[in-house]
Parts: sequence; C-alpha cells; structure tokens
Amino acid sequence: MADIQGSYDDLFTAVPNALSALLDEGDAGGSVAVFVDGEPVVDVWGGFADADRTIPWQRDTITSVWSVTKTMTALCALILVDRGELDLDAPVGHYWPEFADAGKEKVLVRHLLAHTAGLPDWDGPVEDLYDWPAATARLAAQAPRWEPGSAAGYHSLTQGFLVGEVVRRITGRSLGEFFAEEVAGPLDADFRIGLPAEHDHRVARAIPPSGQSEDYAASAPGGKAAPTAATRIRVRDGNSVAWRRAEIPAANGFGNARSIALTQSVPACGGAVRGTRLLSQAGCDRARQEQFSGEDRVLGMPVRWGLGYGLFDNTYGWGGWGGSLVVIDPEHRMTVAYVTQQMREPADDTRGLEMVMAAYDGLQGLRS
Repeated sequence: MADIQGSYDDLFTAVPNALSALLDEGDAGGSVAVFVDGEPVVDVWGGFADADRTIPWQRDTITSVWSVTKTMTALCALILVDRGELDLDAPVGHYWPEFADAGKEKVLVRHLLAHTAGLPDWDGPVEDLYDWPAATARLAAQAPRWEPGSAAGYHSLTQGFLVGEVVRRITGRSLGEFFAEEVAGPLDADFRIGLPAEHDHRVARAIPPSGQSEDYAASAPGGKAAPTAATRIRVRDGNSVAWRRAEIPAANGFGNARSIALTQSVPACGGAVRGTRLLSQAGCDRARQEQFSGEDRVLGMPVRWGLGYGLFDNTYGWGGWGGSLVVIDPEHRMTVAYVTQQMREPADDTRGLEMVMAAYDGLQGLRS
C-alpha cells in the first residue's frame, strides 16, 4: 500500500486507507482531513506533488481546489449578512450601481449566491479573468440569460466576480483580502484566493486525466446541458502564473485538505471554531436555506442550491474540477475535505465521495 503521512484517530482508519488505495490506483498525490467539533480526527497526505513523481507531497503542499473556492466566497458573504452589512434581498445594483443595466435591475444578492442570476458564462478572453475591473465591467454590461431567480445555471467562473464585487463595494477590500483578514487570518488557515509568489514552491500543479494534455478543458458533468460559446478554462490556464496571481473567487483558491476542513468547520460547528466566532447560528442556518431545486441549466443535472453551497440531504458543500471536495455535516459537527491535483474525467470520479463515506465509518464508532 502507498505510504500515508500525517495523523488520524484509530476509529477513522478507513480514511487514510482510502487515500492509499487511490495512490495505488495511479493518482499522483492528495490530502484528506476530517474535523469533528472543530478539531482534526484525520489529517493525512501522500504521494507526489509533481507529475514526474519526484517531489513528495508534504504537510504544507497546496494545490488549486477550483470550485471548492466557492465555499470560501460564500462564507465571506454570509459573514457580511450576519453583520447587517449585506442584505440578501437587496438588488445587486444597490451596492454596485453599474450592474443595474441590461435587464439586471431585479437581480438580487441571493440570486448571485444561488446561481440563479442568469449570468452563468464567461464569454470574454481568458486574460480578462486576471483583470478585476475588466471582468466586473464585462459582467455589469451583460444581459441575463433568463429571468433572474426563475432558473439556475452554474456560474462556474462568474459567481466569484459577482459576489466579490459586492463585497468590495461594501468593505473596500477585495474578496481575497477580506477572506485573508476576516476568515483565514483569525483561524490560521493555510488557504488563499489568489496566491502570492512566495508560496509558488509549495504548489502541486494540476495534472490532466490519463491520456489528456494540458489543453484539457472543463466541461459539465451531466452531459445534458446545452452547449454554449463560453470561454473554456484549460489545465494550462490553471497552472499559469497569471492564474495564481489573480483573484478569481469562484475558482482559484489554493490550499490543502486541512485548511479547507478547518475553515468550513465554522458553519459545521454553529459559527465558532477553537474559540473564534465568525458566524451566528442563524448565519450558519442561512447557508442551508434552499434557493433552487431542479435541473441546473449549465450542469445538466438535478441540483439543490443553498446560499453559496450545494445541498445534499442533511449535508452541504461543493466540489471542484478535478476531484477536490468539501462536505459539511452540521448535525454531527463534522467537515470532510479531500484535495488532489490529479484530475479524472468528471463522470468517472467518485474519489471525494469515497472519502466522505470512509469518514462516516469512523463517525459511527466515535458517536457509539
């Protein structure tokens, strides 16, 4: 079996075993963390940080977690709602006047978080993603694809700019700055939205699925969604310096399983972790309020959207392109995070769910 580093409670042995099995199957590397009551019961990692398998994955290795970043952006918005600085039922134009154009006057803040605003696609050059004013100006000029609030379509890249610009208008800080100062800093979480150069040496760069090159691009997992002319993001884009330096709050967070599980333990544990309170209980409950249930027009599959999170029975969270995942279980005060740089084809990728199921094996023993 592949060697696994880190620590874990004996009740949760199934989790490191599951990670080891994935490495034995050919994955390059990854990390898994399970937090219960805000403390780690699993914090393990293994494999290699590079495609050539010469650099061991270490405790402080980080990687792009793609859309898992959305859970961090959602947390920032929910904190502002909790503080009374952001009204979910206010028109976005109340905070961002230029946005109230081209039929978007009725787009509410909650529509941005629930993927129902009608602005799902990025139809500009990839380079504009690295230029915040250009990206937000493009979105402010766009017309919605449907009546805001009437349907959902996954805002894979656009959501972070939309929510992030509202946060910037309220606080005077970018989403990445707000997250660093109000969330990651107080929790001492090793997660960043946009990555400074001094952390580049720790990055495990994305590895495309077997048989694919760095031109491999993101696609909807459901397969039933209507094709669009939207700009597709390739692995080579995500591995570029420009991508790392930019702030793309829907998609370019960098961290490891430990930092994700720690941060998302805030909503799992009633808003406070290790004596640091970031949300009220009401703020945590707000994340789970269903905003939409039905087929997502972009993903081509049934989805339930809360406020910035996908809802799954009694749990919530979200996954990222390539396999990373976070699941929050407030009933059991548990958070499970899995991070990898080794991509698989979305239709064939059950790795994150395997980690979650392994964590529940341990939880049963812990609670019995």
